[in-house]
Amino acid sequence: MRKRETRRRRKKGRGALFVRTASFTGNRESGRVFKTTHDRMLAQLAQCEFAVTKSQLASKMMSAELKSYEALSKILETGIEAAKNNIEKSKLDLAEAKTVRKNRIEYDVLAKVISEQPDRKETMDRLNALKTELTVLEATKQELESRLSLRKKQFHVLVTSIHQLQALLEESDNVSVIADDVEMNDNS
Repeated sequence: MRKRETRRRRKKGRGALFVRTASFTGNRESGRVFKTTHDRMLAQLAQCEFAVTKSQLASKMMSAELKSYEALSKILETGIEAAKNNIEKSKLDLAEAKTVRKNRIEYDVLAKVISEQPDRKETMDRLNALKTELTVLEATKQELESRLSLRKKQFHVLVTSIHQLQALLEESDNVSVIADDVEMNDNS
């Protein structure tokens, strides 16, 4: 609709300008010069109107592109913020996963150590059996020590008796030797 109005104005303006220029001219040759000048002016005017229209359209297009770029910029900023938030969340998730993994490894090591150990009841039964065995061994030790002590005393008595017997034998040998010597002396 705008184009139609612009065309009407151009036609109306051309005629009016031609009428004005023709009214100033008195002869035909001057009319042709004026008509040529008029046509040139109209061509320049059309070029100017075209340049203005072109500039207006370019301005509208640039405004639309600017709005489009601003919207795109907002979308990108929103996307960047979302990506930053996702990265931060991922960092926290990674730290938590590392902690969980570390705890799981420690748990597995402890579970392995615990599983290698016997259960409490079994350990208590074994401990009681060892205590009973220790008591029996201590009693046996006491009995053996008392026997050993008795044997030592008996051995000491035996050794003492042997020494006394040897002393007696030596004394009796000495007496025999003396008696033999006395007899020998008597016989001589």
